[in-house]
Amino acid sequence: MREDYLQAALRIIDDPNILVNVVSHRVKQLKRGNRALVTSLEKLLPEDLALREIAEGKITYELATPEELAPVRPAGWRAHTVGNVHGAESASARSGKAAAGA
Repeated sequence: MREDYLQAALRIIDDPNILVNVVSHRVKQLKRGNRALVTSLEKLLPEDLALREIAEGKITYELATPEELAPVRPAGWRAHTVGNVHGAESASARSGKAAAGA
């Protein structure tokens, strides 16, 4: 990965974590056969192409809103409960009674 492309892309997307995700997503697209949005006289790695596309403003990103991140639950969905349900005795209380009755 070329340092000059990386620094140019970081000026556009200043959060390195977001930049890594955007570059990773674009590299996957390029490797699947999508065409590059920039031209180059030299042979570039997909990572360098993605960084150049970002630096030249050809690629943007949009963060998901909290509503988009909320889980979608089908109608009638209920959470399953685990453990004691509605005041049922705990396992230790049951084992204590069993030991006392034995």
